[in-house]
Amino acid sequence: MTGSEIRAEFLEFFASRGHKVLPSASLIPDDKSLLLTVAGVVPFKPILWGKIEPIYPRIATVQKCVRTADLDNVGRTARHHTFFEMLGNFSFGDYFKKEAIKYAWEFVTRILKLEEEKLWVSTYSDDDDAFDIWRNIIGIPEKKIVRMGKEDNFWGPVGHSGPCGPCSEIFYDTGPKPECKCPPEECDPTCECGRFVELWNLVFTEYYADENGTLYPLPSKNIDTGAGLERVASVVQGVPTNFDTDLILPIINAIEVLLSCEYGKNEETDVSIKIIADHIRAITFLISDGVLPSNDGRGYVLKRLIRRAMRRGILLGHNKPFLYSLVDVVVDNMKDAYPELVSRQAFLKKILKIEEERFGKTLTIGVNMLKDIMSKSTDRILTGEDAFKLYDTYGFPLDVIREITSEKNFEIDEEGFKQLMEKQQANARKARKEDTSLDVERVYRDIESYDVKTEFIGYESLEGKAKVLFIIKNGEMATILKEGEKGFLIFDKTPFYAEKGGQVGDIGVVITDTFKGSILDTTNPHKEIITHKILVEKGSISVGEEAVLRVNERKRKAIVRNHTATHLLHAALRRTLGEHVRQSGSLVSPERMRFDFSHYEKLSEKQVKQVENMVNEWILMNLPVNVKITTLQDARKRGAMMLFEEKYGERVRLVEIDDVSKELCGGTHVKATGEIGMFRIISESAVSSGIRRIEAVTGEKAYELFLREEEELKRLSNVLSIPVEDLPDKINSLLKDIEDKKKEIEQFKSKEISHIAQGLLKGAKKIGGVKIIAECTKAMDMESLKKLADLLTMNQKNIAVILSSEANGKVSFIVKISDSLTDRLDAGRIAKEVAKVVGGSGGGRRTFASAGGKDTAKINEALSRGFQLVKESIS
Repeated sequence: MTGSEIRAEFLEFFASRGHKVLPSASLIPDDKSLLLTVAGVVPFKPILWGKIEPIYPRIATVQKCVRTADLDNVGRTARHHTFFEMLGNFSFGDYFKKEAIKYAWEFVTRILKLEEEKLWVSTYSDDDDAFDIWRNIIGIPEKKIVRMGKEDNFWGPVGHSGPCGPCSEIFYDTGPKPECKCPPEECDPTCECGRFVELWNLVFTEYYADENGTLYPLPSKNIDTGAGLERVASVVQGVPTNFDTDLILPIINAIEVLLSCEYGKNEETDVSIKIIADHIRAITFLISDGVLPSNDGRGYVLKRLIRRAMRRGILLGHNKPFLYSLVDVVVDNMKDAYPELVSRQAFLKKILKIEEERFGKTLTIGVNMLKDIMSKSTDRILTGEDAFKLYDTYGFPLDVIREITSEKNFEIDEEGFKQLMEKQQANARKARKEDTSLDVERVYRDIESYDVKTEFIGYESLEGKAKVLFIIKNGEMATILKEGEKGFLIFDKTPFYAEKGGQVGDIGVVITDTFKGSILDTTNPHKEIITHKILVEKGSISVGEEAVLRVNERKRKAIVRNHTATHLLHAALRRTLGEHVRQSGSLVSPERMRFDFSHYEKLSEKQVKQVENMVNEWILMNLPVNVKITTLQDARKRGAMMLFEEKYGERVRLVEIDDVSKELCGGTHVKATGEIGMFRIISESAVSSGIRRIEAVTGEKAYELFLREEEELKRLSNVLSIPVEDLPDKINSLLKDIEDKKKEIEQFKSKEISHIAQGLLKGAKKIGGVKIIAECTKAMDMESLKKLADLLTMNQKNIAVILSSEANGKVSFIVKISDSLTDRLDAGRIAKEVAKVVGGSGGGRRTFASAGGKDTAKINEALSRGFQLVKESIS
């Protein structure tokens, strides 16, 4: 049975048992606590945590995953991977242990046709229910049911509260291993010899653990299972490792041809081949899902994988870009399950080749530098400072450095490296920390028990009457808010849009006959609850009261103009730059819009103008903006853009702008594009490697920008006393005049420096056949000092030059030594000593160095010190 057949059989098996089959979610999770999708359950985490209600009680998926926690083991063991596919079936409040165990056993024995006598299972030590089901219902002999402790067979949060539960695993016995120290008849899944392959993990989520680790039964019990497709395929196909399955072996065969190497003949060669084969799968899928190489977050994970794979290619004797050529075989091998790879194939190769070429330029230099550092080491330890320099300057991930040093039996001061990393990556680490909003706050858990939902009526109206259901003050539920106090109000319905999807929350007022409060922000902290941050300006408001809620109309209209404009901008970018463009973030506020998107290079001025013009053309056409509630399946057929498909329910909100744009979106929009008025791009910039950002304004703000620019043109016209239309020619003429004057000044400077050089050479002191110049020149910048030093040493065989100059209360030094004198003189050492005299610092090479300081009164003393050092060294 092929890997593709196993994948298809799995989904068909569970579909026939009432499961909704969903496509794999993106590797970019809709979860701020995770960099990447690491398991099949990740897309359903909000359901497990009780943040949203499940649309389907039974689900089956084959989820693409990427993990890097065990990166050092990849290629060196039979089962470790970065990219893998996880077969999973899930039940949310539907079936539980008995059905989950029966389904798993039936699939493994009847569909995969694995021999029952070779199957073992494990249960959590205290889970008697699972043990009894395996023994009494399935009929597994008791000796083949292994009870394991919490470390192995209990899934749940570590160090914080959350849903959790015991696990049960299915193992396949591959036969005794020569290296195993157990007697064959006593070896079981607790042994780490590799004899027993874990096929499937069944998680029974039946408890909630509080901060102290106390377990409470969940009212709704869930099932979360996961089976690695590659592991299953290796057992079904009867091959020794996952790499020998038809899921990966075609890539290995392509590597053999491409890099002129042979798999299965040499252990270290095999390690390199397997690392490349594994990493190219992860690289291909990461880029396909919108991850681009960068220096932080998931982009850095991708960059590490690319660079590790490149180095393995070099170890196999290949120094040119090659990874991009392997994309074709990955796509060909996976296109049936993931057809989107085909349409993105050219883009995948382009991005990968660019990154290979970029790193290739520094790889050789960095490797040589590392070898040089190690050759000078006496204690066989690479300092944290050196490791960080290799990372920071040459882009070497620590694991690449670790590989190279381990080959030479070197250790790394990883603690020192980490300390330096912490200084540089504080912001990145902060962004990757788990968002505390993921923890269900106690107050909202209390409110949730009342089955509270806020109905949003703001699509149709900006005003409405509503009843106060709850008041929150100082993190606690309250019954009243008084004048001058701040708090949060929860109503039964509201026209206020809660911040979501990049669109900021509405502001406005809440009023009664005796009360007025300003709504400062609107958020959606939990499930279908909408909270209104309020400042009470007059009177008081209590739970149970009715009030009029009125959204600030001018602000909302500005927001909807900007939001619809982001959809038009997205469409224009994809048409101009290519379909690889994907939204990676946005901000929609009344003042402006910000749109982050995946693209690998800076946009040209022509491209920016082309995008801006395209959006404005669509605005002038006054295209209708239609909002339709439809099924996810229908939206997919219509070609709607879906950023995080796994978060959508069966009923979705589709925003269509004629034939220009189709996106699933819960935000507020104009009725027709003409309402936007005008669209102007303010800036285009880089957010990180592979992510670009456009900031723009629409409507009133765009018109205000136009007026400011017009006023500035009029002012320039008046200053230069010419018509506005003649400004470009006049400015170009002035710029040319400035450039000409600069050249004249440079020519004058060069003549002056040449004249000074002649005078200094005439006055040079000669000791032991060496000319020595140690002089202070008139105020010169460092560039002029360097030019003077170059002129003085030109065509001079034995000369030592020490020059100083004072400017703006600071003193600068240049030291330059003839190549012929480097066996006796060191410019870097002289610069350091000279700088000490004036309270500064300096350094450089043996032939050239620079220094600076603040004590201008000691310039002559410093020059004398430099002269004396030269004299002592050559005498």
